[in-house]
Amino acid sequence: MSQDPPEMSSKKLKIAILTSGGDSAGMNAAVRAVVKSGILRGCETWVVREGYEGLVLGNQTEVTDRAHEKPMDLPDDLKDDALVKNLRFGDGPMLKEGEGDTSIEGQDSLRGRYIIRVGWDDVRGWMGEGGTFIGTARSAAFRTPEGRLAAAHNLIKEGIDALVVCGGDGSLTGADRLRAEWPELVQALRAKGDITDQQVSLHGHLTIVGLVGSIDNDMALTDMTIGAPTALHRICEAIDNINTTAASHSRAFVVEVMGRHCGWLALVAGISSGADFIFIPENPPKTGSWEEEMCDTIKAHRKVGKRKTIVIVAEGAHDRNLTPIKADDIKKVLSEHLGLDTRVTTLGHVQRGGRPCAWDRILPTLQGVEAVRVLLQATPETPSYMIGISENKLIRVPLMEAVKKTQEAAKAIADKDFDKAMSLRDSEFLDSLHAFTAISTLEKRLVPENERLRVAIMCVGAAAGGMNAAIRTAVRYCLLRGHTPLTIHNGFKGLLNDHITKPSWLGVDNWMTRGGSELGTNRGLPDIDLGAVASKFQEHKLDALMIVGGFEAFIALLQLEEARASYPCLRIPMTVLPATISNNVPLTDYSLGSDTSLNALVDACDAIKQSAASSRNRVFVVETQGGQCGYIAAMGGLAVGAVVVYTPEAGMDINMIRKDIKFIKARYGLDVRGKSDGRLVLRNEKASDIYTTEVLTKILKEEGGSLFDARSASLGHTLQGGIPSPLDRSRAVRFAMKCMVFLEEQSTRIKAQKDKSRKAIRDSAAVITIQGNTIVFAPVQELVDAADMKNRRGKHVWWEHIKSLTETLGGK
Repeated sequence: MSQDPPEMSSKKLKIAILTSGGDSAGMNAAVRAVVKSGILRGCETWVVREGYEGLVLGNQTEVTDRAHEKPMDLPDDLKDDALVKNLRFGDGPMLKEGEGDTSIEGQDSLRGRYIIRVGWDDVRGWMGEGGTFIGTARSAAFRTPEGRLAAAHNLIKEGIDALVVCGGDGSLTGADRLRAEWPELVQALRAKGDITDQQVSLHGHLTIVGLVGSIDNDMALTDMTIGAPTALHRICEAIDNINTTAASHSRAFVVEVMGRHCGWLALVAGISSGADFIFIPENPPKTGSWEEEMCDTIKAHRKVGKRKTIVIVAEGAHDRNLTPIKADDIKKVLSEHLGLDTRVTTLGHVQRGGRPCAWDRILPTLQGVEAVRVLLQATPETPSYMIGISENKLIRVPLMEAVKKTQEAAKAIADKDFDKAMSLRDSEFLDSLHAFTAISTLEKRLVPENERLRVAIMCVGAAAGGMNAAIRTAVRYCLLRGHTPLTIHNGFKGLLNDHITKPSWLGVDNWMTRGGSELGTNRGLPDIDLGAVASKFQEHKLDALMIVGGFEAFIALLQLEEARASYPCLRIPMTVLPATISNNVPLTDYSLGSDTSLNALVDACDAIKQSAASSRNRVFVVETQGGQCGYIAAMGGLAVGAVVVYTPEAGMDINMIRKDIKFIKARYGLDVRGKSDGRLVLRNEKASDIYTTEVLTKILKEEGGSLFDARSASLGHTLQGGIPSPLDRSRAVRFAMKCMVFLEEQSTRIKAQKDKSRKAIRDSAAVITIQGNTIVFAPVQELVDAADMKNRRGKHVWWEHIKSLTETLGGK
């Protein structure tokens, strides 16, 4: 998913972006990215207020003079700079503060202007704000031929020849229709005399690209839509709070979430919150009576001693006859059939609002940059593309192909073809549904007795968000299948001291939302005494091992695999589920805990940036954890809009610092006097042994003079703690399930060997990895080849260009 920094293009476009349909967190980040990337590539950038309605209305009044907003006393080397020439056009503050439609006499207003040119600083501070500053509205006029003719005329009048649309399937359909009709619209305008022959020649083609903004995550051919992660955060925050009061009073709660035709929010929230039962449109209860199916499940949970009940229902849920299932219907059943004290909570538009989470800043930014690249590469023959993501890889998908499949899913539901509806969802959706069923049921699905395993589960390395969710999943999967889960406390040291327990289904129930590691974790490795470790494997008759952890877990697996030649008891299937905030395990793009850490960093930096902005001319140097891996600093910098990032991979030297100081000075010199914002510099803790955070802060403070002050903040272990993010929880469940299936399959392969000594199978000691858009169990020896063992990180990483991209979008 890496992005090269935008470079000046020979093709000059006038690019407009609009947001349409329901608002979603991350739209402002997308607008910011398109504007900044467009300027850096030599394009003019515009925004359209109020979605398609703004296109239809166009500009009915002239632009007022904004000369007073231009920077003063430019040095010669900046006078022709693309950023400076497009620094600001003065309307940004009105958009951000919601003053565009003011009617106060003598005050600047955007009334009568809907297609507005914007510059670099006009979108400053938009990254961390929810909703959409440029507005969104339903447009009945645009659905008419006359409305689309007016929209085409208004675009041509402003000279705009490229359009980025951020919205759902309806919005993207409208964009494609406008492009398809464009030649006829241009000819109609010429026939009416509304445009000239020269305008016909210049604007014979409209280039379109789509970004999917939808909290429902309902678009086909992409794993994630802009706004969905934040909506999931809002839901899980609410349910986490509900959980405590539900347990206190032994109550049942029915929580209604959004999702008219797509159950993603209900499904992933159900996994992430440890819900007992969910209702989603794509997969109604399979029995004739949903009431009986739900009651049987909850009754079983209560029978083993569970004190609380959480049922999540999507707003579009129904039974197999399409009869709606409403929250109040569920409450009535729980109260009357099971005698539970039941409450209903409808979250409503709370799910749309608030600050974007880290992923809803990073994803729209990367997709916005990619959208501009697509526009510049487009020809009249290329289709309109939608920018999506598959696992961890940005993808270009023909826009109408995605819209068609999205609408097919809704039609399949309406036709009661639920199998087809499920097949049209992505693989992660299917995995998640199977995982939820496995970890929420007490109904056994036993494997034959001779295939049952004694599975050891342990944590190794530093704590990371999602570890407990992974362990909970592994334990429940074992119990479901008839295996014996053995949780090892305190890593290999605990194994040597026989700190081993047999957990129960109920005993791990509350672990989903807990940070850290309930089993305890440390950096101890098997080589503290390999013989003794092997002896314990034999003593406890271990048939399989799952380790949850980071780089140390990878090394531990490597040591165990290499010791198989000497210790036959180690010739069992073993796997590592990467979990580390540093995200430094080789070959994998993602580790559990890294999303939680990024969100902790975003929360801290938002508060720090507020302080810096209040002081106006202040630079904060923020130190992050990460060891010798700069992932958190680089991705965190992108998420918070840092202007400079220092990582161990790039290092630090005096020339680099000198250039950065010159840039920061120049940037402050371009600010409107008295209106400077604070700025952030992110520094990984190991970026340099000489230029420490303290030294760097002192240098910046000294060199800033009257332009800016400097302060520092070290985030330290706050990046490890806290409640795991919903993405870390849901991925922990999904990956732990895959790890358990891997152990079963490898065990079968090993046992199938005719040789009684059972030779070790190389692939049976592996790490689950995300590589681009694929999940791969990589043999541990392959990780060795990809690892920089000295610096404890991968040799090549997908995010290696993110530092440069972050600084480029910061204006450097």
